[in-house]
Amino acid sequence: MLRVRVQTEDFNVGVELARLGDTSAGGIASFIGLVRAGEPPARRVVALTLEHYPAMTQKALERIAGEAQSRWPLSGCIIIHRAGRLLAGEQIVLAAAASPHRAAALQAVAFLMDWLKTSAPFWKLEEFADGGRAWVAARAEDTTAQSAWTR
Repeated sequence: MLRVRVQTEDFNVGVELARLGDTSAGGIASFIGLVRAGEPPARRVVALTLEHYPAMTQKALERIAGEAQSRWPLSGCIIIHRAGRLLAGEQIVLAAAASPHRAAALQAVAFLMDWLKTSAPFWKLEEFADGGRAWVAARAEDTTAQSAWTR
């Protein structure tokens, strides 16, 4: 089972993880990303707006999830990514994988997040407590993490 969704509304982690469980799964690994406020207080993030092209984003996320399923023996994989304006502390992403084997589920989720950070076509605009705004730039450490998964 592969489920990929981009949505504005929040998601229920318990419901989503329950959908992954089946008798072939020995474990389910997951990562829940939150909008972080950052620091220092003067440049504290109060909101993050994610923009995207829906069809392009859906296909990119499906490719990432499909690649995880081709690399590990997964009985299920979920990516839910939110778009729109989100406040600091809100859930932004859920990546989860079910597998007969713990290591495969954990590795698949790490892979999903490393690739989502660098290959998911979202544009992120931070709003700061001081009223400023700035587009989020790509980070070299995210690219380095993604490159570790190159076959």
